[in-house]
Formats: sequence, structure tokens, C-alpha cells
Amino acid sequence: MEDKLSTLFKALGHPIRRRILDILKESAKTTGELNDYFPEVSRYAIMKHLTALEEGNLVVVRREGKYRLNYLNAVPLQEMHNRWVGKYMETAAGSLLRLKSAAEQKGEEEMNLAEQAKVFRIEQEVFIDAPRKQVFKALTEKAEEWWEFRLAPKGVTSKFTFDPVPGGQFIERWGETEGAVWGNVYYVNAPEEIRLHGHLGMQGAVNSSYTYRLIEKNDATILQLSHTASGLIEENWEQDHTEGWKHLLGTLLKKYAERKN
Repeated sequence: MEDKLSTLFKALGHPIRRRILDILKESAKTTGELNDYFPEVSRYAIMKHLTALEEGNLVVVRREGKYRLNYLNAVPLQEMHNRWVGKYMETAAGSLLRLKSAAEQKGEEEMNLAEQAKVFRIEQEVFIDAPRKQVFKALTEKAEEWWEFRLAPKGVTSKFTFDPVPGGQFIERWGETEGAVWGNVYYVNAPEEIRLHGHLGMQGAVNSSYTYRLIEKNDATILQLSHTASGLIEENWEQDHTEGWKHLLGTLLKKYAERKN
């Protein structure tokens, strides 16, 4: 493991190699196309940099006819992240590592999925002028009163329930058998913290989790949100969820909890 890390750090140690990874993050490139980004550097030097990145497992090469296509492989970076970075990214890190394992077992088709996988993380903080217990109750048991977004078909009325216990669900129902699960509770330390798994409107091969942490500040509350998602993420989802959380927590929940105070 230490030898792999030494090779990885060595591969990241040159600014040109880091720039190459930035370029490959957007799309795969041939060696000739990469060389065009660095007019001051010889083709031979670019090839040496690519070799170092291959040795660090940060670049995967596919050959199409006479062309060599270079792809970014972000999994080693995620493995490094998983070893040292905060506990709230464990779900996202595990998702990418499972994708890596599936790719190694099932061949090139699954590898293509791993190469397409992305991760986003949203961190937000809201000051709410209301006691922590009251905010926790508003956030969970009273979600129906302020949670605006719905998955029910247009024109159909739905209701939310949120059971803030391990194994509980944050669920939207319409009709006797129709509905959608917005979150499954897997950790509760009321009124300080609650964690859920839930797609939050995202579809397909996506792993998503979100955590609410509530910090007392005199008679008020600082609400911290951490939301991570990984998998086949569409381009607009991170921005949509960033704005959605701001609206839900920074406007709707805040107004509701402060009005009830």
C-alpha cells in the first residue's frame, strides 16, 4: 500500500502532470491532443509525464486503431481520500471503490461506468433563531409543514411523514399504494444529528446520503447540512441540489421554525 502511495504522490508531484489530469477530467484525449495544450513542451516530455501518470494508475490507456486515448482514472485519488479525509465522505468513497471492484471483475464494459462516475459534496450552514429541540422537531416530524418539493404526479396531492428513528423513513405518499422514499434513517442522536440515505429526486445508478447536524448557540441553532452523492451523476444535479437545499433549509425551514418560536 505504501509503495502504491509513493508512486501516486510522485505522479502528482509535477505541475504539468496535474494539468494533464485537469484536461482529462473533461474528456479523454490522444497524446497528440495533449501535446497541443503544451506548445512549450516536447512530445517526448509529454509521453514521459503520461508514463508517470500510468504508473500512478491515474491514467488509463485505450487504443483505437493507431490512436492512443488517455482517460482519467480518479479511483486512486478517492482511495487516498477514503484513507484520510472526513467520515461524512465514507458513503461516496465506498461507492467509487465498489465501482472499481465491479470494473475489475466484469471487464471493460463496467470499467466504462467507473470512468463516467462522478462525486459531488454539498456543505451548507443555516442560522435559525429557535431552540435546537424545536428545530429538530421541525426538521423531522413537521417536514410536511414546510418541505416544498414533491415527486407526486402533477395535480396529485401528497403528504410527508418523517420517523426520526433508526430504520425510519422520510416518505411522500399519494394514494394507498403510491409514494416515494426521500430518505432512510440509519443514524440518530437527537436532537444533535440525524443521517439518511436517499436519492432526493436523482434517478439511476446513484448513491446519495445526507446528514443534518444541529449546534446550540445560546437560544438559537446552527443547522449544518452535508450531502454527498456518487455514481452516474448528470451535469446539472449538483447545482440543482445546492440551490434546492438553500431554498428548503435557508428559507422554508428557517421561516417555519422561527415563526413557531
